[in-house]
Amino acid sequence: MVLSIDFQAGWPRGVAAVAVGVTRAGALGRIGTIRPSLQTAMQRGRHLFPRDARPGALVGPLAVLGPTGEAIYLLLLPGGSGWSEGAAQRLGDGALRHLAAAGHETQGIWLGEGGSAGGARLAEITLGARLAAHRHDLRTRARPGDPARVRRLVLAGPASASARTAWQPFAAIAEGVEFARELVNEPGNRLYPASFAARLKRRLAPLGIAVEILSPPALRQLGMGALLAVGSGSANQPRLVVLRWPGRGAGRKAVPVALVGKGVTFDTGGISIKPASKMEEMKGDMAGAAAVVGTLLVLARQRAANPAVGVLPLVENMVSGTAYRPGDVLTSFSGQTIEVVDTDAEGRLILADALAYAVRRFKPRAVVDLATLTYSVIAALGHLYAGIFSNNETLAAQLIGAGREAGERLWRLPLHPDYDEHLKSEIADIRQCAPNDESADAVHAAQFMQHFVGDAPWAHLDIAGVEFMRGAGRSGGSGFAVRLLTQWLTGAQAGRGSRRQPRRANGSQRKSAQGRRRNPR
Repeated sequence: MVLSIDFQAGWPRGVAAVAVGVTRAGALGRIGTIRPSLQTAMQRGRHLFPRDARPGALVGPLAVLGPTGEAIYLLLLPGGSGWSEGAAQRLGDGALRHLAAAGHETQGIWLGEGGSAGGARLAEITLGARLAAHRHDLRTRARPGDPARVRRLVLAGPASASARTAWQPFAAIAEGVEFARELVNEPGNRLYPASFAARLKRRLAPLGIAVEILSPPALRQLGMGALLAVGSGSANQPRLVVLRWPGRGAGRKAVPVALVGKGVTFDTGGISIKPASKMEEMKGDMAGAAAVVGTLLVLARQRAANPAVGVLPLVENMVSGTAYRPGDVLTSFSGQTIEVVDTDAEGRLILADALAYAVRRFKPRAVVDLATLTYSVIAALGHLYAGIFSNNETLAAQLIGAGREAGERLWRLPLHPDYDEHLKSEIADIRQCAPNDESADAVHAAQFMQHFVGDAPWAHLDIAGVEFMRGAGRSGGSGFAVRLLTQWLTGAQAGRGSRRQPRRANGSQRKSAQGRRRNPR
C-alpha cells in the first residue's frame, strides 16, 4: 500500500488526527487565525511537556477538537539551531508512529513556519513520515494489536506550497530507501544471486540505468577467484552486477564515482559455520549492495547530473562438499594471492575482487564500498554509528559531513601500515584475516581491502549493526546509507573528489570465532 500524501495551505482536512508543531514557547505560526480556541489549547498544552522531553515527543489528544472534529496532538519541535542531523525526518517518523499506534489511519501534520525554509522543513518531515509508514512483510492476515496502517497523510501550514515543490527530490529518496529496505527484508529463498540480479534489471533498466549481469563463466574468464570461491558451496551460483547511471547531461568522458556493495544474500559462515542463534538475520548480509541499489535509483529518479556506477558482487556463502576451506589460497582478480583463514570472513574476499574490478574498469574519481562486514565494529560503535575507513582525508570528511546532514552517522576509524604486519602470510601475498590473538577485526578488514584499490581515493563503510531498524515499533531493514550517499552525491559537495593521488590517512576482527559465538549478529 502506497501512502497518499497531500499538501494543504490551511488546516488539514479529511483526517482523523493532527499533530501540531509547537516549541516550548508555544505554537509556531498564527493558529488562532484558523480557530481561536485552538490557540488557547496550544498555549495550555505546551506546559504539558516534561522538562526532559526531546523533540518529537507528543502530547494529546487534547480535550479540544479541531474544526472538523479531529483529535489534536502537540508535537514538540526543536528550538533555535536544533534542526540538525536529520531532526526533521525523525520528527515525521515519530509523529506518524505515535498516531498510528493510537489507531489513526488518516493523519495530518501542521507546521506554522513559513517561507522556503519552512517548506524544506515540512518536506523533510514528510520523508520521515513516509518511511515510518512503509511496511514490507509477507503475512497474509493482520494480527490483533497491530498498529494502524496509515493510508493518508496531509501536510499543512503556510509553507505547504513550497513544501510541495521541495518534496519532489525527497520522494525519490523515499523510493530508494524503501527499495533498499525491501531487498534487505527478503528471505534467502526469495532473494539469491540470480533473482537479485533479475529484480534489479526489471526495476532499474526502465529508469535509464544500464544493468550488466556477469555470470560464472564470465567471472572465471575475468579471473575473479575470490568471488567464485565464496560462492562455490552454493547451488545458487554467484553473479556480479554492474549498474551505470550516465549522469544527466554528462559527456561520455565524464568520470564517475564508483559505489561497491557487499551482496551476500545469505551467510551461513561456510565451513567456519555460524551458531544457529540469529542466523536468520543473515538474509540482511547484502545490505551494502541494497544501499548502492537504492542510491542509484534515487540518482535516476532525480535525473542527477553526477555519473555513478555500482558494482555488486552477489553470492551465497553455504556449506557443502564444494565449499571453499580455511587454508585455501585464492588468486584474486588483481592477481594477488590470498590465504583463507576463516570462511565466515567472506565479505572482504568478494569486495577485494569487486573493488579491483571497479578501479581498473572505470578509473573512478572516488570509490566507496559498503558492507555489513564485522562484528567488531558493533562492539566499538553499537547500533548508532557506522564505521568509516578511508585513505583520503577529503573524501572521509565529505562522507562524514553528508552523514551528519542526512542523520546517518559515521565514525572515523584508523588505517595504518603497521596493521599489515598481522596480514602477512607465509604461503600467499596476503592473509585474509589477522591471527586469532589479534583483535581489531574491523580495522584489519579495511586494511586488507586497501590492498585492492591502488591509489584511488577510497572509503569503506562498515555498516554492520545499522542495517536493521531497532527500537519500539521498528523492525526490518533500515536502508542505511541511501540518504547519506545521496546527500554526498547531489548536495553542495556533489562528490567532487578528484582522481589525484590521495592524501594517505595517518593513524597512529576478522569475525573472531570467540566473538562470533558470544555475539552473533
